[in-house]
Amino acid sequence: MTSDRSPFTAESPATEAYVWIWLPGAFEPVVAGRIAREGAVYIFNYGRSYLERAGSMPLYLPELPLRRGAIVPEAPLDMAGCLRDGAPDAWGRRVIINRLTGLGGDSARDVEFDELTFMLHSGSDRIGALDFQTSADRYQPREQENATLEEMLEAAERVERGEPLTPALDRALFHGSSIGGARPKALVEDGADKFIAKFSATNDTFAVVKAEYVAMRLADRVGLDVAPVRLAKASGKDVLLVRRFDRERGERGWSRRAMVSALTMFGLGEMQARYASYVDLAGIVRARFTDPRATLREVFARMVFNVLVGNTDDHARNHAAFWDGGQLTLTPAYDICPQSRTGREAGQAMLVHGDDRRSLLENDAEARDLINGQIAGIRANWREICDEAELSEVDRAFLWRRQFLNDYAFDGYADGAPTGF
Repeated sequence: MTSDRSPFTAESPATEAYVWIWLPGAFEPVVAGRIAREGAVYIFNYGRSYLERAGSMPLYLPELPLRRGAIVPEAPLDMAGCLRDGAPDAWGRRVIINRLTGLGGDSARDVEFDELTFMLHSGSDRIGALDFQTSADRYQPREQENATLEEMLEAAERVERGEPLTPALDRALFHGSSIGGARPKALVEDGADKFIAKFSATNDTFAVVKAEYVAMRLADRVGLDVAPVRLAKASGKDVLLVRRFDRERGERGWSRRAMVSALTMFGLGEMQARYASYVDLAGIVRARFTDPRATLREVFARMVFNVLVGNTDDHARNHAAFWDGGQLTLTPAYDICPQSRTGREAGQAMLVHGDDRRSLLENDAEARDLINGQIAGIRANWREICDEAELSEVDRAFLWRRQFLNDYAFDGYADGAPTGF
């Protein structure tokens, strides 16, 4: 494949993009294929050089098998899910809209760009092993200049308020424009580690960043496989740093690990995400994952923990797996954040049983052993982890038994709600 197209502008958006991939263990990407917009769908073709390359792997199966010719996404998708996984989500889109139009806040809500615009105007250090380019011949990463957390925070706050960015702040925030999720965030490199930096939002009604830190640290204490986290400060505000597990440092630089979201595993698009269920995820684990027995236990344990700490944002993009070209392996948990709740009842983002998504606990004897172990771990480590986070007594009182160990989760639970602290 060759292309002599010049970089496009928002006024004349691209109709194609080239997909580059870091193969397992590689420190440099190779071009894998081309996405082209045809009407309302995005069609993918592998490049001949990639199909003939030793060691090439399908970007994801069954979506994109290694074969010649156009691969049209299956309904209801308009683009292969594994490609869409590499595009920015809500926050990254806000950054790009601000960058291209100068709009932000409520004024940016009605702005719509196509997927290729978002892919080609976002940073190259995106989650997983893919990147999107205007050229099939030369890889040119879109990267930021070094920036401090304070500069990134200021840039994020300006985007939230709908204020224009200075060129320096624009460059500071751009690097994180490819990251998923709705909250302000950026990418940070610190020596041998890379982090996702999550900032406080201007409309936070409680200490959201510290609450997520506490939840992630408690998840580790009760035995879940979670990404390491640490807290930092920027301009007096809290910043959560989540260490990336899709990057590995080597003598010649960084290699990347391919990943797909659970939404892609389900074959669902954004508009069908409400149909995603833990039961269906368990079926995929049994059929396609390495070490399915241990993985099923981990998935169930994460579901229980989400209920116990009030994380109702457990949607299908917040579950993911590494992809090695043939099998899937569950990634560490990376987004366990207690959510604000207006009433006593709550529901999970993914269906739990049938059409039921209520945030309630199981009464099965084996399940109760796991549940009660997590309850005991949360209670035993609560004070220590809150002290680590320097969480105020007011915030502790707000979170305890409202998000963490909320009474509603124990309705009908055989062992009942825990009493006392």
